[in-house]
Amino acid sequence: MAKTHEIKAQSRKDEGKGASRRLRHAGFVPAVIYGAGQDPQSIQIEHNTILLSAKHEWFFSSVLDLNVDGAVQKVLVRDWQKHPFKQLMMHMDFLRIDENAKLRVNVPLHFLNQETSTAGKTSGVVISHNLTEVEILCLPKHLPEFIELDLGALQAGDIIHLSDLKLPANVELPALQLGEAHDIAVVTVNVVKESAADAAEDAAAEAEAEANKAAAAKPAAKAAAKPADKK
Repeated sequence: MAKTHEIKAQSRKDEGKGASRRLRHAGFVPAVIYGAGQDPQSIQIEHNTILLSAKHEWFFSSVLDLNVDGAVQKVLVRDWQKHPFKQLMMHMDFLRIDENAKLRVNVPLHFLNQETSTAGKTSGVVISHNLTEVEILCLPKHLPEFIELDLGALQAGDIIHLSDLKLPANVELPALQLGEAHDIAVVTVNVVKESAADAAEDAAAEAEAEANKAAAAKPAAKAAAKPADKK
């Protein structure tokens, strides 16, 4: 079971672009909570709280305890708007969670021990992470913050599919319910082979370097062989 994290907020009544602008100038982020058959609720959160929390993976993939005026609601981050170039969160949407209903949510993948694997230590081998997150299905209480994938035994030519992931208990991958065609590759290991053209180009460059070296050595050899002038 993933740990939940509390975020404190306050309810707000003023809405509209002008009200949101004033909130941002005052150091708050305007936000909305919706879902679970309840009316949407407008709230505000201190910007520093959001900015610090948003630096962690759990903020976007975990169930949060959103404390609004002392009342806690279970929510997920569903949408957010950031300033195009400033470290500024402009707006956020939170989805209320029904603790008895399964969630479909994306969680990040953590790749372990790649550097110590045979593939990771072999030159000319390219390890590709085709996915960095996966969609899972589970009850909120079983939602993991991330899924680990151990690549310690990875070798050249290996392919790791969705069905190879070791999932926590009570967690499913909806894609696998759609058939084998959806069992896509998560990690692939390819050997980069030097083409004949590349090999020829390298050989030509090496021959040219040797020729230049030999040409540069000839004047020095002639100077060494020339008799000294008689005084």
